[in-house]
Amino acid sequence: MRRTGALAVVALVALPLSACSDSAPEAGPSAPASSTASSAPASSAPIPTASTPTLTALPTPSKPWPTPKVTGEPENDAPLAERITFAIAKQAQIAAGKAAPTTVKCPGIDDADKPGNHELTCTVTYAGKSYSGTLTVEAKTYTASYKFTSQSVAIVRAKVVDAVLRTVTDAAKVTCTMDDVAVVKHSGEPIACDVTTTANAVQPYKAQVSGNGQVLVAKA
Repeated sequence: MRRTGALAVVALVALPLSACSDSAPEAGPSAPASSTASSAPASSAPIPTASTPTLTALPTPSKPWPTPKVTGEPENDAPLAERITFAIAKQAQIAAGKAAPTTVKCPGIDDADKPGNHELTCTVTYAGKSYSGTLTVEAKTYTASYKFTSQSVAIVRAKVVDAVLRTVTDAAKVTCTMDDVAVVKHSGEPIACDVTTTANAVQPYKAQVSGNGQVLVAKA
């Protein structure tokens, strides 16, 4: 008897398998060392210090401050008012230390030649700087005398610096807190000046100006 039977076919299916490993992955190329890191040892050399500059002393004035030459003096027979105002303007320039445009206005001065005593308020303007004062006139028939007084006086900075240099012999620099031309009260606060010496030290000084323009310097 012939035996027939079914043929069993077994299909083998190959499935892809993922590779798996217990070992650590290989490292990639190593990154370059940071450029900020420095392997050089720190320097122990001392830091150089700045040298003190050598200063030269300013020359001490050898001659007195020059008296300004004031022009425009009126004739002897000019009106009294004109002669008085010129005299006040001249004295203002001499006290200041330099000839400069100066005007003097005294309301009522045209009548000062009348016999009697006159007291007037005047305004003096020197190089654009103004101050006031009192004018007294004693007039007689053929003569007259006058006096002008003021609490203020004009002065130039160069004259103040000159006075400081006469006091401080080792001054290399002088700085005074004032304009090129200043009006100061001779009985008030003095002018402040700083003197840099040849030793590079700064010393304070004060300059007091009198009514006739004399400058007295002392250490502050």
